[in-house]
Amino acid sequence: MKTFKGKTITLSGSLLTIGNKAPDFIAVNGNLETVSLKDYKNSYLLINVVPSLDTTVCDLQTRTLNEEVFKKDQLDIKVVTLSNDLPFAQSRWAEKEELEGIVLLSDYLHHEFGEKYGLYIKENGLLARAAIVLNNKREVIFAQYGTEMSQHLDYDELLDFINTLPGK
Repeated sequence: MKTFKGKTITLSGSLLTIGNKAPDFIAVNGNLETVSLKDYKNSYLLINVVPSLDTTVCDLQTRTLNEEVFKKDQLDIKVVTLSNDLPFAQSRWAEKEELEGIVLLSDYLHHEFGEKYGLYIKENGLLARAAIVLNNKREVIFAQYGTEMSQHLDYDELLDFINTLPGK
């Protein structure tokens, strides 16, 4: 059962599991351009999913994962954060945080990511909290899904997994 502030929520679609091929999707970047999963060529991709960057838990999750992964310069990994925040709000947040190389994508327009990854919350139109790591074949090699959307993921478990990935 998944909850948001204690209330049961319904996610559309099915959550991905280890070994699943990650479906391609389109989303919107801060320049209002359409981008897709295929646009990222890194050996590994960490998809960081948050309900809204304007909350303290989502803010901390996004900053923590970007800062920690940025330190892994021997690893060809990119963090892509998705939310249903408008691209303008995402850009405002990114400017304030001054994070190097951060990639923020919005699923507000198409809801394609949320639907294909089983993370679209039907009750409020937000995305459910998750962290998904893909390999170069875009297969899921790690997935962590929040149970209560207002609470943190287990960052230590995720970062420990990333530390086991082979470098360049």
